[in-house]
Amino acid sequence: MRFIKIFSLAVLVNLSFGLAAQQPAIQVLQSGKKISIRGLSVVSDEVIWASGSKGSVARSVDGGKTFTWTTVPGYEKNDFRDIEAFDKNTALIMAITEPAALLKTTDGGQSWKKVFEDTTKGAFWDAMDFSDSKIGMLIGDPIQNRFYQAITRDGGDTWQQLPGSPASANHYDSPSEGEAFFASSGTNIKMLGNHPIYVSGGKNSRLFFRPNDSLPLPIMKGEQSTGANSIAVYGFYTGVIVGGDFTKDTISSNNCVLFDITPMAPVTYRIPQTPPHGYRSCVVYLSRKKLLTCGTSGVDISKDGGNNWELISTESYHVCQKAKKGKAVFLAGSNGRIAKLIL
Repeated sequence: MRFIKIFSLAVLVNLSFGLAAQQPAIQVLQSGKKISIRGLSVVSDEVIWASGSKGSVARSVDGGKTFTWTTVPGYEKNDFRDIEAFDKNTALIMAITEPAALLKTTDGGQSWKKVFEDTTKGAFWDAMDFSDSKIGMLIGDPIQNRFYQAITRDGGDTWQQLPGSPASANHYDSPSEGEAFFASSGTNIKMLGNHPIYVSGGKNSRLFFRPNDSLPLPIMKGEQSTGANSIAVYGFYTGVIVGGDFTKDTISSNNCVLFDITPMAPVTYRIPQTPPHGYRSCVVYLSRKKLLTCGTSGVDISKDGGNNWELISTESYHVCQKAKKGKAVFLAGSNGRIAKLIL
C-alpha cells in the first residue's frame, strides 16, 4: 500500500509540473527605455523589428537575445507607430504626423530614405499592411471628409494616394461624425491579396470589406476613445476584431467580435462566450484555433478560435505579432518593453 501511495503521489507531482509547463508565459527581453513601442514586425524566429516614439527603431537578428537601437536622424520627435519588415535588411517605418511620412531602409537600419510624405495640415496616418513583398496599403484619419488611403505595388518604393469617392456620410469610404482609425498597433488593416479589409473606431465603428462595402460593428462605440483597434484574419473568410475603450481599459464587454465572410453572402458576426479581460489594441492568430490579444490592461489567449479568452498576464502591451516565417511570438509596449511568448 505504501508503494502505491508513493507511486500515486509521484504521478500527481509529475502531472502538476506538466500542467504548469503547458501554461503560456511572457519572457521580457528588453525594458527600461522611455519609449512607447507600437510598431512590431516579426520576419522569422530570428529577425524582429520594432518602432516607436522619439524616432526609435529596434532590430534583432538572433531571436531577441540582443537588440540594436537607433534613432532616425531628423525624426527624433516623430512617433513611428507602424513598421513592416521584409527581411533582416529591408523595412518600412511610418511616422504618423507632422509630417506624415514613410521611410525605408535596405541596409538594416543604418540609413533611411523618405519614400512618401504628406504635409497636409491634419494628415494623420494610422496603419499599413502588405500582402507580399510588393503590394501594400496604408490608411489614415479623414481629410476633407474622406478616409486617407494610399497604395504601393513596388514594396514601398513609391506610393499613390487614392482619390476616394464623392464625399457622403453614407458612403463606405466617408466617415460619420467622430469616426476615424486608431494608431494603436498598426493592425487595424489586413491585405487579403490585392484587397484590403479594415476597421474604424470612435463614435462609430465599422468593418470595411469587399470593394465599396462596410457594416456597423457590434462593439463598444459612442466616444472618441471607443471602437475597433485591431483585426486578424485566418485564411480569407474568418477573423477576429478587438477594441473597447482605452480610457476605461478594464471593461471586458463589447470588446471583441468574431466574423465570417462568405463570397456573395452577408457577413455574420459572433460574440465570444468569454471575451478578453479588458480593452485590447492588437490581436493575432497563432494557428487556426489559437489566438493572442493584448492591451494596456493585460494579455489574453484563446484556444478555441476566439470564443473563450484566458487572461495570462496583467502587464501592459500595445502590440503582438507572430513570425511570418516561423512560430515565435513577440509583444511590445511602453517603457521600451519587448517580450516573447513562451508556449
